[in-house]
Amino acid sequence: MNDLHQLGVAELAAAIRHKKTSSVEAAQHLLARARQHASLGAYLAFNEDLSLAQAKAADARVAAGECGPLLGVPLAHKDIFVTQGLPTTAGSKMLQGYQSPFDATVVSKLAAAGAVTLGKLNCDEFAMGSSNENSAFGVARNPWDTQRVPGGSSGGSAVAVAARLAPAATGTDTGGSIRQPASFTGITGIKPTYGRCSRYGMVAFASSLDQAGPMARSAADCATLLSVMAGPDIDRDSTSLDSPEEDYTRLLGKPREGASAAQPLKGLRIGLPKEFFGAGCAPDVLAAVRAALSEYEKLGATLVDISLPRTELSIPVYYVIAPAEASSNLSRFDGVKFGHRAAQYDNLTEMYKKSRSEGFGPEVQRRIMIGTYVLSHGYYDAYYLKAQQIRRLIAQDFQQAFTQCDLIAGPAAPTVAWKIGEKSDDPVANYLADIYTLPASLAGLPGMSVPAGFGAGHLPVGLQLIGKHLREAELLQTADAFQRATDWHLLTPQGY
Repeated sequence: MNDLHQLGVAELAAAIRHKKTSSVEAAQHLLARARQHASLGAYLAFNEDLSLAQAKAADARVAAGECGPLLGVPLAHKDIFVTQGLPTTAGSKMLQGYQSPFDATVVSKLAAAGAVTLGKLNCDEFAMGSSNENSAFGVARNPWDTQRVPGGSSGGSAVAVAARLAPAATGTDTGGSIRQPASFTGITGIKPTYGRCSRYGMVAFASSLDQAGPMARSAADCATLLSVMAGPDIDRDSTSLDSPEEDYTRLLGKPREGASAAQPLKGLRIGLPKEFFGAGCAPDVLAAVRAALSEYEKLGATLVDISLPRTELSIPVYYVIAPAEASSNLSRFDGVKFGHRAAQYDNLTEMYKKSRSEGFGPEVQRRIMIGTYVLSHGYYDAYYLKAQQIRRLIAQDFQQAFTQCDLIAGPAAPTVAWKIGEKSDDPVANYLADIYTLPASLAGLPGMSVPAGFGAGHLPVGLQLIGKHLREAELLQTADAFQRATDWHLLTPQGY
C-alpha cells in the first residue's frame, strides 16, 4: 500500500488488523516520508531499530489474534516526554544528548496498547512559545505554507500530523500549545481537564498548567488516543486526578439524548463569549468561525451569547504564574548532575552562570528572569499572589457561563499563522496569540481545536470548543458530529 500515510489512526489500525498491511510496513513507510520531508523540521530524533522492533512485536500480537484500537499504529512524541532508547531534549541545548532511563507515563501507556514510536518531535524550548521558533534545533515549518510558523509549542507534532508524516502525535498544552498549533495547521487537538493525563516523565514548564493531550486528524482519532493516555497515576504524579479511566469514543456518532440522527446535537447550548468575537480577532478568522457555528445550528445546537469578562486579564495572569513556576522548575538545570555544563569556568558560581547562559535560549532566560522577579521578596504579594487570585476569578467566570450553556465556542487563535520571523522581535505579540486559549488553561478546563475552514492565504482556521470539567466525552462527541457533517479535517496541504 503506497498511500498508508493517508490513513488515520482508526483506518490504519483496521488495515493492520485485517492483514492488509503490517505494522512494520507502516512504520517503514512513515519513516521514509519523514526523511523525505525533513526540511519541514518536524522531527528531532529517530531510532529506526527501536521503531521496527516495536512494530515487529505488534505484528506478532496481531498474528496471535490480539486486536486493539492502537495495536501496530505508528505515532510520534513531542520531545517533552522522556523516552527510553531516544534522546529527550525539550527543544533545548541544555538537554542536548540526554537520554532518559525510563518512559513517561503517557509514552508507556501508548506502548502497552501496541503503538509504535516513530521518533521525537520538534517543540519550542521547554514548551515556551507560540510558534516553534524558540527550538534550539531549528524551526518547524507549516506545510500549508513553509514560510509560516506551525504554532507552538507543539509545532513539530502539528506539522507531523498535518503533513501526513504520522497519523497522530502527542502534545502538551500549558497555555494553548495543542489548540493553537492545531488551528494553524488544520488538524484536531484536545487538551483534557488538568490532571487527566499523568505529568510523570513530562519535562516540567509550569506545573499547575502543563497537560498532555493527543493531536490527530479527527476528533474520533483523538478520542481513541485519549482513552489510552488518560487515567490516574497518583503514585507518581501528585496532580493526577483520581478518576477512573474512560472510553472517550463511547458517544461518537450518537445523537444527544432526545435528539435525532438528522439533528444529533438538538438541545445543545453553545455559548459564544462576546470577548472572543471582538475587534481583536481578524475578520477572516471570524468569518470561518461563524460559518462553522452555522453548521452547528443545522445540527440542532442553539447559540447563546455569554460573557467571560476577565478574558483580557488572562495574558498578564498567565505570564506571571507560568514564568514563576518555570523559574522554580528549571532551577534543577545547573550543569551539576545532568544537562549542559560550560567547558571552562573558574569557580562554582561561574559554572552555574555559564552553563545556564549557554544552555538556555533567549525566551527561556526571559521567562526565568520574570519568574524569579515576581517570586522575589517584596514582589510576591504584588504579582504572584494577585495573579493567583485573579486566576480564581477567571475560573468563576466559566462557572457562571456554564449556567447558561453546555459548552463554549470561539476562535482558537485571533489570526492565521504568521510568517517565520515576523514576530521574533516582539515577544508580547507572540504572547497575544494565546488570548483565546489561556482562559481555559487557567481554569483547568478541557478544550480542543477543530478545523473549521480557511482564512487569508488559504491558511487553516481552528474552531475552539471548551467543555466543563471532566466532560471530554461530550466535547469529543460535539466535535465529531461537526466533522461528520464537514470535510475540513480531511483536507491535505498541497504536495503532502
